[in-house]
Amino acid sequence: MTQDVSRRSLLALGAGLGASLGASAMLGGSALAKAPKLGTQSQYFYRFNLGNAEVSVVSDGPLPLGPPKGTFIGVPDEEVKKMLSDNFLSPDNVVLEQNSPIVNMGDKLVLFDTGMGTSKAFGPTTGRQQKSMAEAGIKPGDIDAVVCSHAHIDHIGGIVGADGKPLFPNAQVYIAQSDFDFWTDEGKLGGPLKDFVIHARKNLLPVKDRMVFFKDGQEFLPGVQAISAPGHTVGHTIFMVTSNGKSFCFLGDLTHHPILLLEKPRMQFSYDTDPKQAAETRVKLLDMIATNKIPVMSYHFAWPGFGHIAKTAEGFHYYPEAMNMQL
Repeated sequence: MTQDVSRRSLLALGAGLGASLGASAMLGGSALAKAPKLGTQSQYFYRFNLGNAEVSVVSDGPLPLGPPKGTFIGVPDEEVKKMLSDNFLSPDNVVLEQNSPIVNMGDKLVLFDTGMGTSKAFGPTTGRQQKSMAEAGIKPGDIDAVVCSHAHIDHIGGIVGADGKPLFPNAQVYIAQSDFDFWTDEGKLGGPLKDFVIHARKNLLPVKDRMVFFKDGQEFLPGVQAISAPGHTVGHTIFMVTSNGKSFCFLGDLTHHPILLLEKPRMQFSYDTDPKQAAETRVKLLDMIATNKIPVMSYHFAWPGFGHIAKTAEGFHYYPEAMNMQL
C-alpha cells in the first residue's frame, strides 16, 4: 500500500520529532555538546598523477580584480555582469585563483609560475606560494626549474624574497627572451607600466645568470614543450607537459576566466599588451586544445584549475575535473 506524504505532513513530523528529542534531553538526557568553530581551512595544495610524473598544484592565494567594468571589454557591461550572475558568480568582484603546478618528472622538479610574491597590488590574499609548498612537503631548494609563462607581476613575483635573494637557489629560470627584454626595460620606468617593470626587474635581474630562453615549439626540458601564445604579453607562452603518453596544457594567461573569456573568447582583457592579438591567439589555441581533447591546467580558474575545454556555438566551455583524493 502506498501513501502520499505532503510537505505539510513532513514539516509536522519534523516538528514533532524535534519536540520529543528536546523533551527527552530536558528529562535527564545529556545535553548535546557544542563544538567550537575551528576557523581553519584545508591545506592549499592538490596532487595528481600524469603518466609517470607526479603533479602537485600549489596556490599563491586568490587574486581579486574587483568590478569587471574596464577590465573585461568589448562586451556591454550589463551583459558581462549577467554572464557572471547567471553562473552564480559575483557580478561586482571578479576573483581569480593562482594555481601553480609543480611537476616531478623523476629527475627534475619543475615549477610553473610563482605568484605575486611580496607585492600586495591586488590585496592581502596573495603571496602564499611558499606556504602552500611547505604544506605540500616541497622544499624550494629542491626545485630544479622555474618556468615562467610571462613576466607579469602575478607570475614572476615569487622568484625572489623580500630581501631580493632568490627563493629557489638551485633552479634555472626559463622564460621567453622577448618578455624578459620587454618587462625589464628601464626605459619603461617612466610610463604606465612602471609598477609591472619595477616588479619584473626586482625578480628577474637577480637570476639573469641562471636564466634560459626557450623558443617556440622547443622541448626545453624533458616532457615540457613551449608553445608561443602572444598578445597577453609579447612573449607569453603556454606549455605542453607530457609523461608516458599523458599530457596537459598549462595555459598561463591564455584565458583568465572560465566564463567571460571562454564563452566569448573574443572579449578583450585590459591587462593584455595587444588585446586584439590576444583574442586571436586565444581562439586559435583553445580550438586546438578542444579539438585534440587535451586536458588543461589553468593558472587563474577556480581551484585547483584542472579540467577540460570543449567547443560551443559561440566559443568554449570549461569542464572542471573532480578532485580525486586517491593517488
